Amino acid sequence: MTQEKRIWLARDRALFQGELPPARMHAHAAPVLLIGLSGPITLHFPDGRRETCHSALVNADVEHGLDSGGEYIASLYLEPDAPETRLLKAGWLSDRPLVFDPIPSPARPRSLERRLQSFDMSQLLPASALGHRAELDNRIARSLDYLREAGDQPFNRANLAKQVNLSESRFNHLFREEVGISFRRYRSWSRLRSVFYHVAKNQSLTEAALSAGLHDSAHLSRMFQDMIGIAPSRVLHGLQGLQVLR
Repeated sequence: MTQEKRIWLARDRALFQGELPPARMHAHAAPVLLIGLSGPITLHFPDGRRETCHSALVNADVEHGLDSGGEYIASLYLEPDAPETRLLKAGWLSDRPLVFDPIPSPARPRSLERRLQSFDMSQLLPASALGHRAELDNRIARSLDYLREAGDQPFNRANLAKQVNLSESRFNHLFREEVGISFRRYRSWSRLRSVFYHVAKNQSLTEAALSAGLHDSAHLSRMFQDMIGIAPSRVLHGLQGLQVLR
């Protein structure tokens, strides 16, 4: 098993594989599947509790820290509107914020790496993990499409709500109900993803932050620490590959 540090970016999901320093308390804006590929990992929580496991499925907005203990790890992030996100929230994540060891200690890590890189949650997790849930509300789905089309361009939330025939207050409420996080937090998460797309185009972190609509690299660092738990430069240090999948 090679232990290169790599990132794959797809439309509604992303994968990191490599070594990382300990991550302080943070909360993702989307579910994440954490796996220790070469050994166990430890999660810690605001109440002082610590859990050592081989893998963990962590829901959005669950505050936690991560100490990989120098192990080679994988982090698979789903976007809030990814189909699997809704299935997980109707399944395992419907009544608990996280699941320890959803994937046992990998006997064949290379085979597991290939499944991770295909982003196939139905092959990674037991069938019981995924429930059944109706499609995303059409108005919220359309608003997400509008945002993706706008990319890094400035936008007006009131106008966005108007485009999907909702008042701004109703839009905010429905967005959180359907997506699971506030619209503002979703937009911040999207900008973090955008930074990596710009880095993939050989921009520096500072250039990528500005291209993604952030004020400066300090703004990026604060947002990254809040959502990932470490500085972006620590993620990119020693990166062997950053691949954008279409």
